[in-house]
Amino acid sequence: MTRFALVTAAAARGLDEDLPPLELALKSRSINYSVVDWDDAQVDWTAFDLAILRSTWDYTSRVREFLSSVQRISQQTRLANPFEVIAWNTDKHYLRDLAARGCATVRSCFVEPGESGLGRLRVFLAQNEAAEFVVKPAIGAGSKDTQRYRRTELRRAADHIRRLSAAGRSVVLQPYLGSVDREGETALIYFRGNFSHAIRKGPLLRLDQDATRALFAPEHITPRTPAEDELNCARGALEVMPFSELLYARVDLIRDANDAPRVLEVELTEPSLFFDQAPDSAGRMADAAVAHLAKLAGTEL
Repeated sequence: MTRFALVTAAAARGLDEDLPPLELALKSRSINYSVVDWDDAQVDWTAFDLAILRSTWDYTSRVREFLSSVQRISQQTRLANPFEVIAWNTDKHYLRDLAARGCATVRSCFVEPGESGLGRLRVFLAQNEAAEFVVKPAIGAGSKDTQRYRRTELRRAADHIRRLSAAGRSVVLQPYLGSVDREGETALIYFRGNFSHAIRKGPLLRLDQDATRALFAPEHITPRTPAEDELNCARGALEVMPFSELLYARVDLIRDANDAPRVLEVELTEPSLFFDQAPDSAGRMADAAVAHLAKLAGTEL
């Protein structure tokens, strides 16, 4: 009898709005499942045919422990998405890989621990004309520890970088693209490489507002029909990634000053999939998971 593990975190219990519709979709297909925490030492992962990472949202402060746990899970059962995908995607240095492969990404500059944050900031601003910019951790989620700054706030931003660096964290610098204030972000969701639905995420970062200390920042989400150039951009990002056989993927896009879509992030680890914004999308994922398992098990028709 097929059994899935829907992998979450104790800190995310009750917060994952995707979980109830996914559970309902699995029940309607007579698929047995359990909701389990990624760091629960009592879980027998060999009891599951497939473990699906969902709301493991506390991993950013425990990334080594998380990756070690996920690797163990992958050795005891099939894991979606695979461990090598998770190890790549949890660190935003992957944006550099995508850009090198020809993907149109939001321009990103990295500051490594031990480097001069102020010096790197000056170089970054000299290379970017944007009136505002964003400082975020390279390993982070939900806009936690992320802030927006004016070009004139060099010292304040450098202090932010210094705090992250002191904790041994790499930092990402990106221009703040003003289109997000007008149009928000477009997030496109895929199951097994097939487009399912898209949503609009309203602007999250406000000037003079401290970074959220919560598990994630509140978001304003509405359905969106993506434009053709957004579909092409997202598809291009998926095609140049060094992976195949992804059960789920979310590509977040923002338009640049020339109105061209650019990849802000590719979410392959534990993305919200916004089932409530698209009828039958939870069912599409449930069906994709069944087909994905059949492919991995060699029983696909």
